[in-house]
Amino acid sequence: MALVQLRSDDSEPVADRVDRALALTRDAAGPADLVVLPELWVCGAFDVEGAQRLAEPVDGPLVAAFRSVAATAGTWIHLGAVPERDGERTHNTSVVLAPDGTVAATYRKRHLFGFDGGETTLMTAGDDLVALDTPLGRTGVATCYDLRFPEQFRSLVDLGATAFLMASGWPERRIEHWRVLLRARAIEDQAWVVACNGVGTQAGVTLGGRSAVVDPLGTVVAEADTGEEVLVATIDPALPERWRHEFPALDDRR
Repeated sequence: MALVQLRSDDSEPVADRVDRALALTRDAAGPADLVVLPELWVCGAFDVEGAQRLAEPVDGPLVAAFRSVAATAGTWIHLGAVPERDGERTHNTSVVLAPDGTVAATYRKRHLFGFDGGETTLMTAGDDLVALDTPLGRTGVATCYDLRFPEQFRSLVDLGATAFLMASGWPERRIEHWRVLLRARAIEDQAWVVACNGVGTQAGVTLGGRSAVVDPLGTVVAEADTGEEVLVATIDPALPERWRHEFPALDDRR
């Protein structure tokens, strides 16, 4: 696993950031089976107006550039969540690419953040739950604020998920919530949690980093610091089933 904890700052030209993200992903994709990027790294997670301005269809040039990287390296890439244009609507959409460069899955963020502003006024929420087979096993996809809604993750378990992939733009001031909730979702669902957060400052909000890989028992296998870095971890996809057999708490649901 390689988690690209990318920096997104208002002061950096978008084209430069895209070039850097592509370069970091190419470097990580060689040795890794799966590479993950953060949420809305193109514009910055809190630059929602920028997300509207930069939104593209899933078959646009941004995704195409990463499809080429995935196909060349033969590696799964979770492109993170990108601003998707679909007609008059803008979605916060996670894109997962297969090793042949095809789009394996897309997931439109269900829980939009902002209460009475931000994403809730400028973007359209998705409705669907998404799970697919990856090197992690059966893998559910979620995005940032979804982490606060445990029922979504339990529903993904009902779809067979033994791992969760998450792109995020979680702010520094609530980063301890992030660290606790990642472990909680892993423990209660007996599943791997692979979560890539961003860093940098957008619209006056500083992101907290601390991307992490958490095992099904809630042990933090690897955690990033608060700057730009590529976090690497090795996981065992069979561990969730072994732990669920040894400690069958999910069988006692009522």
